[in-house]
Amino acid sequence: MNLENRIERSNSATLFEEAKKYFPGGVNSPVRAFKSVSGPPLFVKRGYGCRFTDEDDNQYIDFCCSWGPLILGHNHAAVRDQIIKTVGYGTSFGTPTKLGNEIGKLILENNRFIDKMRFVSSGTEAVMSAIRLARGVTGKSKVIKFDGCYHGHVDSLLVKAGSGLATFGVSTSAGIPESFAKETIVLPLNDPKLLDETLQKHSDDIACIIIEPVPANNGLLLQDKSFLQCLRLKCYKYGVLLIFDEVISGFRVGFEGAAGYYGIEPDIITYGKIIGGGMPVGAYAASHEIMSHISPEGSVYQAGTLSANPVAMTAGLAVVKELLAPNFYEDLAAKTSNFVQSIQDYCDEKGYEVNIVQIGSIFWIAFTKDRIQRSDQIDPASMDKFKVLHHELLQRGVYLGPSGYEVGFVSAAHQAADLAEASQKICESMDVVFG
Repeated sequence: MNLENRIERSNSATLFEEAKKYFPGGVNSPVRAFKSVSGPPLFVKRGYGCRFTDEDDNQYIDFCCSWGPLILGHNHAAVRDQIIKTVGYGTSFGTPTKLGNEIGKLILENNRFIDKMRFVSSGTEAVMSAIRLARGVTGKSKVIKFDGCYHGHVDSLLVKAGSGLATFGVSTSAGIPESFAKETIVLPLNDPKLLDETLQKHSDDIACIIIEPVPANNGLLLQDKSFLQCLRLKCYKYGVLLIFDEVISGFRVGFEGAAGYYGIEPDIITYGKIIGGGMPVGAYAASHEIMSHISPEGSVYQAGTLSANPVAMTAGLAVVKELLAPNFYEDLAAKTSNFVQSIQDYCDEKGYEVNIVQIGSIFWIAFTKDRIQRSDQIDPASMDKFKVLHHELLQRGVYLGPSGYEVGFVSAAHQAADLAEASQKICESMDVVFG
């Protein structure tokens, strides 16, 4: 596939070659390497609002938003100012701070589903801690996860389904002992019958079920509310804890995340991304009873040197305050819907095999007209179309995450004119994809 570069990327290319000397594959997170798309990865030097600028001085309308955290856009004044102010007092003390109290109080007072929380430093750490907590509370060891849901690089969850429909996990990464993977049972999404059969057989060993209630790491695999309700009821019935992994959906589809969006109360919720305001952060939360099992109150140990460090707390607090403004989420969802619909209408008029899936301010471009609810319904060949789309958008100054399996995000900084410009450029690029 010959994709013509019409923008200068030589500085990014030079920096990438240098980075290969220092980092595996030249990157510090795999998808950044642009393996699924064309050319060298962009090395970005600054961002403001809904746009960023790379080291070759190309400017892009950004729909990756640092993979989700930047719901207010790049370099938001309130967030930036609070970070600068806090850094003036110090960056980390290894002690509690007033800022931690303030953001904790604000979140808990505005979320019906949680009583207490614990801050950590990443979404992966939040999930790892939540799994340990579930095992500590129940005294059981096995976990049910769903094929197509990603929960960070936790050993026992970095697994895929084996040869059968309901199988013990098979590692998707070297370095994970088979015994770890065997603690995980992998089920397909949207199969209540198989879920019930599995719980009947293994419930005495299963500590928890974990799911992205808005699966958004392998396409946007929106589930029917009835399936999520089924999970809740089955967990009650079989004495299994339900974990909602809301690292992406938390504070994105609403202040109460997917739990609030669907009106379903899980036992434990994990968060990340948005509550750090662009700084490294994660959190897990639950009822008073469940969280009382966490050390130093209880026997489930978890600690972290930089957990709730003041810089992350002040950035997150600035963001959370903005999210509580009247109609914040309604306005963000409405402009996302208008943006998505304008592209969908164009593709429909042209007869292009495209379906843009949306929930709140999250969207995903699928090269099919079929509804996709499971990862095995995604045609791998469709990624060839995404590669062309991604390349053409870079030439036009629009940035999507460099994988057709990744979702896009609209931020509060995307104004109507920005979205109209991006829509036009996406439609032009679709003409190349299907030309």
